[in-house]
Amino acid sequence: MPRPISVTISLPALRHNLSTVMTRLLASSEAVRQTMPQVWAVMKADAYGHGLLNALYAFGQAQGVAMLDMNEAVRCRQAGWTGPLLLLEGFFEPADILVAAQYNLTVAVHTQEQLDMLMAAHPVRPLDIFLKLNTGMNRLGFAPQDYRQAYSQAQQAQAQGLVRHLGKMTHFASADDSPDVTAAQIAVFNQITDGLPGSVSVCNSAATLTDSLWATLKGAQSQWVRPGICLYGASPFARISAHALDLRPAQTLAAELISVRTIGVGDAIGYGQLFTADGPMRIGVVACGYADGYPRHAPTGTPITVDGVRTRILGRVSMDMLVADLTAVPQARVGSKVVLWGRGGPSVDEVAHASGTIGYELLCAVAPRVPRLVVQ
Repeated sequence: MPRPISVTISLPALRHNLSTVMTRLLASSEAVRQTMPQVWAVMKADAYGHGLLNALYAFGQAQGVAMLDMNEAVRCRQAGWTGPLLLLEGFFEPADILVAAQYNLTVAVHTQEQLDMLMAAHPVRPLDIFLKLNTGMNRLGFAPQDYRQAYSQAQQAQAQGLVRHLGKMTHFASADDSPDVTAAQIAVFNQITDGLPGSVSVCNSAATLTDSLWATLKGAQSQWVRPGICLYGASPFARISAHALDLRPAQTLAAELISVRTIGVGDAIGYGQLFTADGPMRIGVVACGYADGYPRHAPTGTPITVDGVRTRILGRVSMDMLVADLTAVPQARVGSKVVLWGRGGPSVDEVAHASGTIGYELLCAVAPRVPRLVVQ
């Protein structure tokens, strides 16, 4: 029989999370009497580990979808997606421009090199582009002092029939925990783009879920928000749980106990013997390890559930196994169900916090060897 581990992807949970985001946007837009922003459902990194086409089918109510990889964008078109499709890093060589035009892709343009490639290209149809401004993230985007000149060049491309729609975008660095930083970035964006036509896209998950933050942008003809991690049931905030935001886990990593034993006082567990029992206790070996995508650095005390009872892991995570404390689960036996994160277990954010990382990394890291089950 197959090794008893699987990851389950819930399409109803994905749909619910998108609906939660859109309902929240509608409520905040009514509160400030502005038009509701349109939504790019972000599906980068194979839809945060949930499967590109699974997410595409689940996010059918979004106005657009966004990702990084051009091959994934082409797959979405071939799968039947006809709406806007944004490449968040744009194109990388002239040949990409021809593909983007062929498949009617929207592209982020964030360097002078990209602008130069576009001006020299001969696409079969004009591209929709968002010109990116660096407001303090210092990853991608034109510097504030260079942005208006770049925008003027993009407008020249528009006049030459190379560009159809020209929009403006940036990316927030600390929308999850630092409103002052975000306010400063918005101030830069408003100042530099003042008077420039075109739609706007600035809000990531945290900013999208911060009521009416998008409404502080000035002069936008229309707005697009870019929710990502929240669509998959994890929270973009350190101090607000996904449950409090009415988000449901869309990915559940589950396994079974493959061994149960009793150890005595002074007995140690696993590589490095990082955990030593201070009394007799029952432990169970779980068919999940770091080769499955569970974080190797998860310490003793990281939460899991066994037979629906919350407990903890003990000692060091191995390549293919980890050890569960069965003190609170006296009925546990070989074959008992273990939820590492997701529905019926701890949230991925809890596991990530215990492990010193973020839920994004864990969702994306589930290994290909783990069988996927999709709940329609």
